[in-house]
Amino acid sequence: MTAPHNASLKRSARRRWLTLLGLAPLLQACSPLRLINATVPSNTHTVLRDEAYGTAERQRMDVYLPVNAAPGAPMAVFFYGGSWSSGERADYKFVGEALASRGIVTVIADYRLSPEVRYPVFLQDCALALRWARDNAQRLGASPSRLFATGHSAGAYNAAMLALDARWLSEVGMRHEELAGWAGLAGPYDFLPIGIPAVQRAFNWPDTPANSQPLFHVPASAGLKHRVLLLAAKSDTLVNPQRNTLAMAQALQQRGTPVELELLDRVSHTTLIGAMAPPLRGLAPVLDRFSGFLQQRAS
Repeated sequence: MTAPHNASLKRSARRRWLTLLGLAPLLQACSPLRLINATVPSNTHTVLRDEAYGTAERQRMDVYLPVNAAPGAPMAVFFYGGSWSSGERADYKFVGEALASRGIVTVIADYRLSPEVRYPVFLQDCALALRWARDNAQRLGASPSRLFATGHSAGAYNAAMLALDARWLSEVGMRHEELAGWAGLAGPYDFLPIGIPAVQRAFNWPDTPANSQPLFHVPASAGLKHRVLLLAAKSDTLVNPQRNTLAMAQALQQRGTPVELELLDRVSHTTLIGAMAPPLRGLAPVLDRFSGFLQQRAS
């Protein structure tokens, strides 16, 4: 069989997957993510399920371990999106597998959601998850000095706040300098005033403090040695990339923080994270950019 014929078969298979999944419409809901998860291989990783980082029901996480991890591997704690009112870790198996397949110990953490809780409780949960990751890194084959906060959409907000606002990690006995860096995919970093009802509820709008916004904390974070990756869909209609991703990148760069930035074509707010899954990786190099960033060693 010739190489061009192989490439043609791969393209045809990918088109069939895109047709089956319905792409963007399916990615808008939780259950279609489980269809994507059905494509995840099982020979690239092992999973430690239902690890507790607190006593609440949703203070649980799954840990994806590479099959052949190098000693001192990087460790990513990933927070999913959902307007701080929906989401569960099982739906993001494809993210855990994708990063573990590249040698990264990956934690997919649940956290308490609105309306059960309001800001800043979900940040406090995420801080506890990061502390658990730091405390257990060596046991899991990772290096505590290569710990990253990461996330998509609302989860990218959580990661940014933990990295930039010292309050949340200090509450759990950590310094935000202990993070090697953070990665935000399609994150909302400056979203006042709030117009979306679910987000209004999560942030007690209109009594939302200005310091709830990640961009508010960039001046105070000047001098941090964090590395930062910011990815977004160029055509994102849900979280404006100019106001959020580009503005965050520019603010950090002006204060000397190294930032890797890319706005990607052919993806939307939802398919940006969906491109981590095996059948959708051809849409955009999200996995390559994400895993490459995490694998870098400090200079």
